[in-house]
Amino acid sequence: MATSKLFGFSAAVTRGLAARVSWFHRSAVTRLPAYDAEFSAAKERLNTLKEEPDNTVKLKIYALFKQATIGQCNAAKPGAFDFVGKAKWEAWNSLGAMSQDDAQKEYITLINSLAGAEEPASSEPPAPEDRFPGLKITKKNKVFRIQLNRPSKKNALTWQMYADIGKALREAAQDKDVSVAVITGTGDYYCSGNDLSNFTNVKPEDIPQMALNGRDVLVDFVGAFIDFPKPLIALVNGPAVGISVTVMGLFDAVYCTDKATFHTPFSQLGQSPEGCSSYLFPKMMGNAKAGELLLFNRKITAQEACDRNLITRVFPEDVFEKETEALVAYYGSLPPQSLQYSKTLNRDAERDLLHKVNQAECELLVERWQSKECINAIMSFFAKKK
Repeated sequence: MATSKLFGFSAAVTRGLAARVSWFHRSAVTRLPAYDAEFSAAKERLNTLKEEPDNTVKLKIYALFKQATIGQCNAAKPGAFDFVGKAKWEAWNSLGAMSQDDAQKEYITLINSLAGAEEPASSEPPAPEDRFPGLKITKKNKVFRIQLNRPSKKNALTWQMYADIGKALREAAQDKDVSVAVITGTGDYYCSGNDLSNFTNVKPEDIPQMALNGRDVLVDFVGAFIDFPKPLIALVNGPAVGISVTVMGLFDAVYCTDKATFHTPFSQLGQSPEGCSSYLFPKMMGNAKAGELLLFNRKITAQEACDRNLITRVFPEDVFEKETEALVAYYGSLPPQSLQYSKTLNRDAERDLLHKVNQAECELLVERWQSKECINAIMSFFAKKK
């Protein structure tokens, strides 16, 4: 599916970060306080950030800008179902009687700290392994590695990353020099699941279309795992959340550090399972153990995940990288056609059923994403992060 349709956020994907953050600066400026030159420079610097700030920081930027250019909050509080407008109003109103000079100074400091935390921009074209934002792709000794590479965001999946992971898997499937594919994470997290901050960019009237677009993206994403014809291995280097856990039933081996945890908080967020987990988890671990994860939001340890057949093997943190790299290198040395034929025999027995399960799970999510339960749960999640 074209990335421009991901979850209904076409503007965010196609026009870049400048368009995504432009909503901070739509109001007319009534006056510029004492730091006007630095303030103007900070506004320009915001549009050059390579990494979009998280939801909490975006609201703070918005509130400081309004306070600096207009003063104390003078707008009517938005209605109960204008979730985005309400969050922005509350952030601005929380600044109370802060002076415009102080707000402008704090805005400058915040933007400069965000920009200063990033690496300087390079004029060099992106390396082949960096051609997908948020991912690092490498190929060595017949091993194709997809590394989730947003450590500051705990490797949360952006809308574009969903599509790009599918593209990368299909690329590995077609590459005759690839025998095995690996997915892992950068930093202390494997993956924190879907980047929920993107939901705050959706207007209430756009939610139905977002849900339909989201269904298509998710069907395509999970389908790439179902159809991957070669051995697929997860190296879980830290905590895993949401969809990064549910698709584990579609891997051929999952190795994790003893520091890893596994959490699928779907009902907590008013949502429902995906990744074929509604079928595979009860099959792997039994209904009662699967229900603890998929219905009741229980976070389990690495050893518990191994006991429930979600994980192949657990390694101590200090030897995890060394031991798993040796295993992957060995798998990459095995006869590739034998590996692929064996994988085909295993997967073909249930391929059609898995696609039907995937479709059914995604259809249910269309309803969930539009429900008041889901919307209120996500807004409550962001309120707790403030």
